[in-house]
Amino acid sequence: MKHATRFNALARRTGGAATSLVYGALFSAGLLGTVHMVAADGGAPLQFSDAFALPAAEPTTSELSMVSGLGLRVTPPVSPAVTLADVSYTPSVPFRRATEQPVEPALKAFSPAVTGLEVLGEDPFAQEEGELSIEMARVRDWITENYRVSETAIVPALAAAEASAQELGFDPLLIVAMMAVESSFNPRAVSNMGAQGLMQVIPRYHQDKLGANRGKNALFDPEVNVRVGTLVLHEGLQRYGSLQRALQYYNGALKDPQARYTRKVMSLKKRLMLIAGRDVVRTSLEQAS
Repeated sequence: MKHATRFNALARRTGGAATSLVYGALFSAGLLGTVHMVAADGGAPLQFSDAFALPAAEPTTSELSMVSGLGLRVTPPVSPAVTLADVSYTPSVPFRRATEQPVEPALKAFSPAVTGLEVLGEDPFAQEEGELSIEMARVRDWITENYRVSETAIVPALAAAEASAQELGFDPLLIVAMMAVESSFNPRAVSNMGAQGLMQVIPRYHQDKLGANRGKNALFDPEVNVRVGTLVLHEGLQRYGSLQRALQYYNGALKDPQARYTRKVMSLKKRLMLIAGRDVVRTSLEQAS
C-alpha cells in the first residue's frame, strides 16, 4: 500500500515536470509567432535576442529529483542573452536600383581605305593609269558599235593613245583617227608592204623605236604599236614642221599635192570630236598646217 502511494506521488510529480516543460515550449513558440506577426504588420523589427530576453523558468528541486529517479537527463537552461552576445550581427544592406546606365567605352571611328574617285582629289576629270577619260569612253562605245570590235581588245589601244599623245603633244583623237584609217582597229592587220598592227608600222624602218629586245611580233601588241606609231608621227613633225607634212610623211605620201591622207584623217578626227562631246576647234598644230 505504501509502495503504491509512493509510486502515485512520483507519477504526479513527474507529470508536473513534463507539463512544465511542455508549457515552456508552447510559450516560446507563441512568442516567436508574435515576433513574426509584428514584423509582417510593418512594425519595428525585433531581434531574435528580444524574443528570448526573459529568463527561462528553472525546474524545482523536487522536479529534478523526480526526473533523476526516472533516469531522465535534464539540461540546465542556457541564457540566450549571454550566448548571442558573442555573435556579431551584420545589418542588412538595402537594395537600391541603379539610376544611371553604365557608360559604354567610346569606340574609335573606323576610317575605311579610300579608293576609286576619292583618290583623284578635287579634279573630277582626273583619271587613273590605264583608265579612259570621259571623252575617250564615248569614243570607245562608238568604235565597238560601228567597227564590231570588242571592248576588251580596243581599250588598251585607246588608253595608249591618250598616254602617248599627252606625252608628245598631240590630240589623242588624232591618234585614234589614224588607227581607224590605217587598220579599222584591227590589231592583227598586215599590209602588202609588211606594215603591222593598229597603226600599220613597218618594223624594218623603225627598229630604233622598237628597241633591240623586241621580237618580230612586238607590233601586234596594241600598246607597243600605238606607242611606236605616235613616235613616228612625232618624228615627221620634227623633220617637216607641220602636222600636214608629218601625216603625209607617216603615210609615205609626201609627194601627194592633194594631201589626201591628211584630209581623210582630219575628217575622221572632226567626227570623233563630235562623238566625244567636244567643240570642233582646230588646235595650234592644225592651224599651223
